[in-house]
Amino acid sequence: MTDSAYSLREPSSIPDAILIVAGKGAYPVELAQGARAAGVTRIEAIAFKGETDSALTRVVDRIVWLRLGRLQDVLDAAAATGIRQVVLAGQITPTSLFHVRPDFETLRMLREIRVKNADTLFGRFCEELRKIGLSILPAWQFMHQTMPPAGLLAGPPPSPEQEHDIELGLQTAKALSGLNIGQTVAVKEGVILAVEAFEGTDATIRRAGSLGGAGIVVVKVARLGHDERFDIPVIGTRTLEVLRKVRAALLAVEAGRTIILEKPKVVDAARRQNLTLIAVDAGHGFFAR
Repeated sequence: MTDSAYSLREPSSIPDAILIVAGKGAYPVELAQGARAAGVTRIEAIAFKGETDSALTRVVDRIVWLRLGRLQDVLDAAAATGIRQVVLAGQITPTSLFHVRPDFETLRMLREIRVKNADTLFGRFCEELRKIGLSILPAWQFMHQTMPPAGLLAGPPPSPEQEHDIELGLQTAKALSGLNIGQTVAVKEGVILAVEAFEGTDATIRRAGSLGGAGIVVVKVARLGHDERFDIPVIGTRTLEVLRKVRAALLAVEAGRTIILEKPKVVDAARRQNLTLIAVDAGHGFFAR
């Protein structure tokens, strides 16, 4: 069992239609493709100008483009589809929260949330969708093929020193994630260089590289008690590019709970840059001797 309200299992039934609320990157596109392959016959999307990749238009039946910060527009557009099964997919740029022009409903929601982080903001958004009769599917729905089991995915096996750094990163990331701070920790030779806050994974990696130089170890985990309607760790080709630029040595992700977007490209990129890419079981001491 997972430590959240959902378990990572194949759906017992495939809905006829789904609505994707789409953020950045390849995630919404891959989810739509996975849903279509699973037998979903109607797929619609709500996308955000300046955030969502326009490639999504080619893999869904209908798409509505809105601006961030317009909660009422999102609720109205979602209700108008008549679809009751919704999946949230893709990141929203964290700092967008400070630059949008919110409507009345968004302002109301923000005023009522005292501590603002991904869990509270997206959790409240899910509640607003639920109030209009929608059901939120887990974010990993139709994405099982992208979530690797424990094992080495690319690059050389970790050294004993790197194994120690991975264990330290796992322990630290899990502890901090329970405080709703972040899911990523960067370590080098037993020194914690950076922990993820509101800036996101890529900025955390860049900060760690500026401090530790080449050879850093990056660990990304699922948050303790994470809400799988929206809180799933995701990496992709952009992550690998950031790791290449800082000359990182290793990326460890949590097995079975991390989505790897464009997985063949990610694995190939890791091999080409001689980066160790490994999925580890955070709950059972992957390197226990």
